[in-house]
Amino acid sequence: MRGALRTFIGTATLTLVLSTLVLTEPAYAAKPVGSDKGASTEQSGGGNDTGIYAAARIQYSGSVAKNGSTGNVTSSDVTWAPPPCWYAPYLGAKDFKKKMSKDIENAASAPGMTGHAGSAIGETKRHYEDEYGWTDTPGYKDYNVEKDGEGMFWAGVENPNEPDVLKRSSCTDLPFWVDNGEAPPPRYEEAITPEILAALAYQHMQLPDTEVSLAPEETTKVNLPTWAWLDRAVFDEVQATAALNVPGFALQATTTAKPVSLTLKPGTEDAETYPASGECTINADDSIGEPYAKGKADQTPPCGIKYLRSSGDGTYKMQATITWEIAWTGTGGAGGDLPDGTFGNDQAVTVQEIQSINR
Repeated sequence: MRGALRTFIGTATLTLVLSTLVLTEPAYAAKPVGSDKGASTEQSGGGNDTGIYAAARIQYSGSVAKNGSTGNVTSSDVTWAPPPCWYAPYLGAKDFKKKMSKDIENAASAPGMTGHAGSAIGETKRHYEDEYGWTDTPGYKDYNVEKDGEGMFWAGVENPNEPDVLKRSSCTDLPFWVDNGEAPPPRYEEAITPEILAALAYQHMQLPDTEVSLAPEETTKVNLPTWAWLDRAVFDEVQATAALNVPGFALQATTTAKPVSLTLKPGTEDAETYPASGECTINADDSIGEPYAKGKADQTPPCGIKYLRSSGDGTYKMQATITWEIAWTGTGGAGGDLPDGTFGNDQAVTVQEIQSINR
């Protein structure tokens, strides 16, 4: 009976009872930044009307998009994505009791709270007051107030940057207790970890707009090699950090993106790239390609394009995409690799016919 009841009312309970929980602060709170390469923001885990919530806030710093927005990195792995939701510390025992008791009372007094809905509210109340446990999870005596200060209740958190509402609202387990210094029970696979924070830092990372140097700069000639390069000074690695700090629990992860190659797409099939693959790898001095110098007009550039047809009255949209190798490190010495990221810019290139005069 318990299993069947839990199956039916698990999501209903969160929808009916927890949907009244609303953060009193705005979802995003941007802070001034001292670099045009990034921002420092604090982002809540939700606070909307879905009932998935958490008061613990993740702070982003370094080269990240402003106001908690998604960054401009595109993963080279189409199957990889940051988590749509996770579980994180929410409130201490006394604060949770105060909040939950009030919300249960409000939900129980709402019109139409009878039948299965009323049962769901009643079972939730018993779960936190009378040690009644859902089949495979323990209940709590008086909201665990005897352990106040020794741990926190954890709750589901939506990733506000996840576009799929079903995935975003899929962390629907009831709030559960975790002692300070202890890991959440193994059954909560989506509990916040340094690796999850690394993925979120990746999602918020803002790579710099990098314009490739060209020679000739904007107007080139048919069959004349166009040299392309990036100086070391504009080709630095980028870092973004995500941190969660609450009493008795602190995690952080830093994601680092290191540029490794530049891919050129001419914007027309009537062109050749150097090298033929269009991918220019990084040099020993962390630059890419080679600057054009006087006297090299007839030489083949190590990185560049040769247009075979005029652009007429318009321009070709040359796309320069940088591939970034991404890795992360986090609390406790954790770390590893994440999928490579890419970010590209379009540059307008005018290609003219070479004019000659016969005498």
